[in-house]
Amino acid sequence: MEHSYDAIVVGAGHAGCEAALALARLSMKTILFTVSVDSIALMPCNPNIGGTSKGHLVREVDALGGEMGKVIDRTFIQSKMLNQSKGPAVHSLRAQADKHAYTECMRQVLEETDHLVIRQSEVTELIVEDDRITGVKTYTGAVYHCKVCVLCTGTYLNARCITGESSVNTGPNGLQPANYLTASLQKLGIDIRRFKTGTPARIDGSTIDYSKMEPQYGDEHITPFSFTNRSEDLERNQVRCWLTYTNEETHEIIRDNLDRSPLYSGYIKGTGPRYCPSIEDKVVRFADKNRHQVFIEPEGLYTKEMYIGGMSSSLPEDVQEKMYRSVPGLEHAEIVRNAYAIEYDCINSLELLPSLELKKVKGLYSAGQANGSSGYEEAAAQGLIAGINAARQIQGKDPVIIDRSQGYIGVLIDDLVTKGTNEPYRMMTSRAEYRLLLRQDNADERLTELGYDIGLISEKRYQKFKEKYRLIKEEIERVKNTYVGNTDQVQKLLAEHNSTLINSGMALAELIKRPELSYEILAKIDPDRPVLPEEVKEEVNINLKYEGYIRRQMKQVEQFHKLEKKKIPAGIDYSDIKSLRLEAIQKLTDIQPESVGQAARISGVSPSDISVLLIYMEGGNHDKKDI
Repeated sequence: MEHSYDAIVVGAGHAGCEAALALARLSMKTILFTVSVDSIALMPCNPNIGGTSKGHLVREVDALGGEMGKVIDRTFIQSKMLNQSKGPAVHSLRAQADKHAYTECMRQVLEETDHLVIRQSEVTELIVEDDRITGVKTYTGAVYHCKVCVLCTGTYLNARCITGESSVNTGPNGLQPANYLTASLQKLGIDIRRFKTGTPARIDGSTIDYSKMEPQYGDEHITPFSFTNRSEDLERNQVRCWLTYTNEETHEIIRDNLDRSPLYSGYIKGTGPRYCPSIEDKVVRFADKNRHQVFIEPEGLYTKEMYIGGMSSSLPEDVQEKMYRSVPGLEHAEIVRNAYAIEYDCINSLELLPSLELKKVKGLYSAGQANGSSGYEEAAAQGLIAGINAARQIQGKDPVIIDRSQGYIGVLIDDLVTKGTNEPYRMMTSRAEYRLLLRQDNADERLTELGYDIGLISEKRYQKFKEKYRLIKEEIERVKNTYVGNTDQVQKLLAEHNSTLINSGMALAELIKRPELSYEILAKIDPDRPVLPEEVKEEVNINLKYEGYIRRQMKQVEQFHKLEKKKIPAGIDYSDIKSLRLEAIQKLTDIQPESVGQAARISGVSPSDISVLLIYMEGGNHDKKDI
């Protein structure tokens, strides 16, 4: 039996959902394969979306026309803006999800999308002719033809779950693994890595003593993930999370059983995430710390299961029970699901172009944990871009490449395809050079125009976006040209906020720049201030407060763009450039960077190598052997 589609998406996790929706919304006849329709948009690990830097990714996905932000807005049970005591560059939105509701909601969106078919079946083989993907074959032998294909296999490729000495060939949450596709990829010459991640136990909430823990509340004022939503429409009763800590007893139990840990016995071969370590790793690597944070988070409104954040483990079941019960509040805890580690195959991300197309197979794209990244948000971001670019290939259009100055999505993808990763890659604000420009609050300003040009943002939403930024621009100009004098009212307000009094007239914009003042505080001395939406007022305040820093970072971006615009001609034989160091020749040959800027970010390529490359290119003589 044979079928024909424009696009095939393999895997219906967070990457697969965004890829399939992007393709279908761009009018591509699309089929989405999953090992289980009940696992669509599954959250097998943490029950939340967003967090430091990850919240930025979700808002960027939304600004481009993706779905994750809308679904979490509909299904969150607690919402909180993190890092509010710090500057706006690192403010990050995070929401606890009702896992079951999130999955149901995303599945409903998929099922109601035109041009999209969902199919429960395991894809076992890629059909490639003349280095181009032409279809896939399933376990039952059915063949599905396509013009493009997006792999979003998550942690399912040759997956095995490990708890102590017990190992089961299974995907997350006991779902069926994909045991055949790796071999098909390897036949195509694609380099495969073996990575590991893990998850903590789930505890029966009725067996937890919350009186020994610190309650963690959501925000009173809800900040939506999706720019299409308003705060007032998202108000609801929020659940509490809880904070407790490990202690010396916990650490002693772990140290006494390290010989039974598959992480330290050598039983686990895959490389784990450095920035999201297991509790065993934390105790060993941070031996000077006598306690670690443990967050108790509900898995949903209609279950008693609680997620034990910060204590992922692969220790044996009997050790897990002792370990968890040593934590204050968990003395009588009953485990519903054991913690486990999961090993899986993934693609070496250096096999990918910046479009997320594989270099060796035309029309074949890859996204999410299949590329060696970790996290729901990183997966969704890659899935959206892979889906967009797969559609654009069919349309005969150039791929969309978001650069490092445009978004965290650009940083994520550029890091993967330029630097590669030897461990599950996690997004962090520190990875972004221009993070003052890449704030979560202005993701729409940076990317909605692009989403509209691609065809994923409606005309109505685009016009609303244009109106928002018209109001911001007008209000910034108004406060720059509105002056207040040294009246009693003004001086009194300044004194109340420990701000230096003024001797003569001063623009409101200059007062807003003072650390102790803000646009909102100055409302009392600004009688002509128009009534504006909250998001407009927030942008006015941030843009004025950080105007100098923003201007300085924009100059850095200009320099960055100069190198990005210097495209490297195709077919350069780097071994011909004899002044290049051997390591640089090897790295440049392997990665084949598209621009001098990308070449400069490759690990092992030095500034002097870039100078040699520039001289070689500017000479215009590619037969020149020495510099």
